[in-house]
Amino acid sequence: MAQEPVCADISWPTEVSSLPAVETSPDHPSVAAWGDPAILARCGLPAPAPTVDSCVVVDGVDWVVRELSDGTAAVTYGREPAIEVLVPASHGPVPLLLPAFGPAARSLPETGRRCI
Repeated sequence: MAQEPVCADISWPTEVSSLPAVETSPDHPSVAAWGDPAILARCGLPAPAPTVDSCVVVDGVDWVVRELSDGTAAVTYGREPAIEVLVPASHGPVPLLLPAFGPAARSLPETGRRCI
């Protein structure tokens, strides 16, 4: 579990792409999920280092996006701690889902790094 104090107070969206929030196990304020199969989000990751992975800006938040075998992972870039969003392939393109996480991401301290 994330030990970052800011993550204990993160304000997750009540729904993502019309999918309601679902319980996580164990229940912890730094982790949230929506739908089935679940879109998962967690706060408290180390900020990613510069990378050659795809980087997109969605509603003023920079995200490093990488394809997984069964979906996509998006991690905030230029925020510390970072938020990671894991999206199963069945939910479609990740950039379309990221606006829901903008308020939570913007609540985290900025490091000054940006997508270029």
